[in-house]
Amino acid sequence: MTEKKRYTDEELQEFKDLINAKLEKAKKDYVTLKAVISNSSGNDTEDTSPTFKVLEEGASVLSKEEAGRLAERQAKFISHLEIALIRIENKTYGICRETGNLIAKERLRAVPHATLSIEAKNKQ
Repeated sequence: MTEKKRYTDEELQEFKDLINAKLEKAKKDYVTLKAVISNSSGNDTEDTSPTFKVLEEGASVLSKEEAGRLAERQAKFISHLEIALIRIENKTYGICRETGNLIAKERLRAVPHATLSIEAKNKQ
């Protein structure tokens, strides 16, 4: 049996769905972080309300510097996910850029924007 060179269209669709779900959540988190940075909600009681959430972990107060770093990191994550979607459209998704072999499905499910296999990552 020959070794697979790329994932099937059905497998790529599974990864696309996973990435789109992560992308939607990441964009919502980014908007929340940007609101914290710009203090767009003002200084009313909204930020002391029990329903106000900065992050899912339940943090209620972040300094603007911390929020800025998180927002920058979130923007980078969003970019990586969007690039992964382009690789899916080009049918090059899941191919290690170092070895040319397929990246394990387990790795892609955990890190859907990965471009390196575990072996290649360990060599770095």
